[in-house]
Amino acid sequence: MDDDAGSDGTGSDGSGFDTSGIQRGEDGVARYVGLPRNAVALLLDAAVGHPERTAVVELGGESVTYAQLLARAQRVAGGLRAAGVQPGDRVAVGLPNGLAWMLAFWGAQLVGAVVVPLNTRLSPAESAFVVADSGARLTLGELPDGDPVEPADPAPTDLAALFYTSGTTGRPKGAMLTHEALVSSTENVLRCRGLDPSARNTTLVSVPLFHVTGCCSQMVTQVRIGGTSVLMARFRPEAFLAAVAEHRVTLLTSVPTIYELVLRHPDVATTDLSSVQVLSYGGAPIAPELVHRLRAAFPGARLGNGFGLSETSALATFLPDAWTDAHADSVGFPAPVVDVALDRPDPDTGVGELLVRGPNVAVGYWGDAARTAETFRDGWLHTGDLATLTGGLVRIVDRAKDMINRGGENVYSVEVENVLAEHPDVLEVAVVGVPDPVMGEKVGAVVLPRPGATALVPELVAFARERLADFKVPQFIRVLDGPLPRNAGGKVLKGPLRTATDWEPVPR
Repeated sequence: MDDDAGSDGTGSDGSGFDTSGIQRGEDGVARYVGLPRNAVALLLDAAVGHPERTAVVELGGESVTYAQLLARAQRVAGGLRAAGVQPGDRVAVGLPNGLAWMLAFWGAQLVGAVVVPLNTRLSPAESAFVVADSGARLTLGELPDGDPVEPADPAPTDLAALFYTSGTTGRPKGAMLTHEALVSSTENVLRCRGLDPSARNTTLVSVPLFHVTGCCSQMVTQVRIGGTSVLMARFRPEAFLAAVAEHRVTLLTSVPTIYELVLRHPDVATTDLSSVQVLSYGGAPIAPELVHRLRAAFPGARLGNGFGLSETSALATFLPDAWTDAHADSVGFPAPVVDVALDRPDPDTGVGELLVRGPNVAVGYWGDAARTAETFRDGWLHTGDLATLTGGLVRIVDRAKDMINRGGENVYSVEVENVLAEHPDVLEVAVVGVPDPVMGEKVGAVVLPRPGATALVPELVAFARERLADFKVPQFIRVLDGPLPRNAGGKVLKGPLRTATDWEPVPR
């Protein structure tokens, strides 16, 4: 294993990140010194230090200060306690982006519960699995109310959240994030993006709060520094642009697909975007040409590419502004307390599986000892991503887990294949990513029907929609008249399938 520690305290890797105040423990993990003890402390500190600052602006809704956010979250905590929720209990949050989601999150933290964010785009069956697997005591579709309770004081090693992520077996797994992970994640964001905690910072949350990017990198980090989170319930490019101008947004974090749609909108030419100081992207590969267009549209902003997973509480590596033009294909340098390594790198290409270690890394998968042992080994997270590591820069070259990245939403092909294979008219099926200029990739299925099957495409689409989230439903289906291509060992060869040009768009 070749490793490249990102936490030597010198910043000598060229990142320019502040690496002061870091100590490495006996377990080999580097940690920041003097951080708040838990996520609860972040909210309490903000409410005491900046009570009149605006904490949340819900587009089309209300705005609240930090004093109001704490008071209302305490009532949610009281309602949870009255419903029997105890420290360590799981509370699923099935609300859309908005103030209510934040109140549910912080109310659960204040009572010492573990938040289980539900992807609101999941099918009922998928949501039911997450709720059952996590053993959630409650699923919040609306906010409970009760008398305020004394805030909990969880240990840094106590669980704060379970973020469920799809797996190659088709069964989601809950990444267990501790309070130390959430708090460390906020410090990673501050140092990698060069944010001044004493300044007034406003971020526009255009991605879901049920993902670690929206929750950890944006919302929780803003609470840490007493900043403002402007929440979009649903992304629309014209609303995005209007919000930046009206609320003088200083920080933008989103996926390349959203930026592409924003830059294509005619209002971009007449909207005042001068307030934006930091613009970061991640969650999907980005074209160098899009980087240049972002720099032209936001001339006052420092750009940066962030990479992370649910298992790393979002940010694990970051490519600073000075490197973005020449190294747009890189996801950057390890965050100050993050170590990266390559497992069994190829001696010719240098490509190996990317490993990550740090206090922001999950401690395993909820209730799944087998997959925990497989993924978290010897203190390192095995990401399943194939990468190179040169001069401290990480480049992701492929996905070992055969994942499709649809506009920042991860779709694992095996999960979709397992569903389609259940249809009685399907004999064989393979799912691959179909290149798309806006979404990056879309989901394509190659199907060999059983003899005599007719009208298979519309039936398969309806079948998939009943069982999968909308973003996982194939948007292209190719029906074969012969078997899938396979190698000598019987493994399906997906390379030739990806390059096929006769895709049939499915009816939407």
